[in-house]
Amino acid sequence: MVQVCLNGPRGAADGTAVPLTPESMALAAAEAVAAGATDIHVHPKTPCGRDSLSPRVVAATLEAIRARVSVPVGVTTGAWAEADPAVRLARVRGWTVLPDHASVNWHEPGAEEIAAALIDLGVGVEAGIWSGTDAAARFAVSPLGPKVLRVLAEVTDTQAAETSARTLLAELGPAHGRPVLLHGEDAGAWPVLRLAGRLGLATRVGLEDTLVLPDGQRAASNAQLVTEGLVQYGRTRRSS
Repeated sequence: MVQVCLNGPRGAADGTAVPLTPESMALAAAEAVAAGATDIHVHPKTPCGRDSLSPRVVAATLEAIRARVSVPVGVTTGAWAEADPAVRLARVRGWTVLPDHASVNWHEPGAEEIAAALIDLGVGVEAGIWSGTDAAARFAVSPLGPKVLRVLAEVTDTQAAETSARTLLAELGPAHGRPVLLHGEDAGAWPVLRLAGRLGLATRVGLEDTLVLPDGQRAASNAQLVTEGLVQYGRTRRSS
């Protein structure tokens, strides 16, 4: 599986290719799926471009994307979108249109409560396990571990990304038997994607994780990143 991560917490300063409105996210999603993406991760945003968990904002984003594609669509529940864990939980419980899945960063305060609420709502949980945090240790002893949809092994190290990725996977161990999606960010995005290919793990690519192609040129779109990501992923799988 290659998931496309359309925008992340990026904003207008990151370039016009980053989709910030429901309409532009829907167009980017359709193009990425046409390029081969089989799953979507998106950050719904307010009109001023800020990540939001507001039921109204989430509903508008999901409805726009689902009008264009039929693959699963997931959203973030990151603490940067709502710092107060209690308010964040209330926002999630108030969603009127539900995503297929939502990422929950296991190192953030209130993560297990958010995950439990999503599971109660019938929403798949992507357990975000970041390198350089205690998330893997927390997840290992979580009673919710076997219930998550998959684990997002998120490599935040951009200098020694492949080494950090292997360390993170070792820390995760069996990961409660759940599928693992491995990805990096910025300078680590392409090395980690290629490692995922060699290991036969799911991965993701998109303007949230990187703004550039493997040769350093600026990416024109999420679809271009997906196209190149599939080439890189397939090439490493064939050579492994």
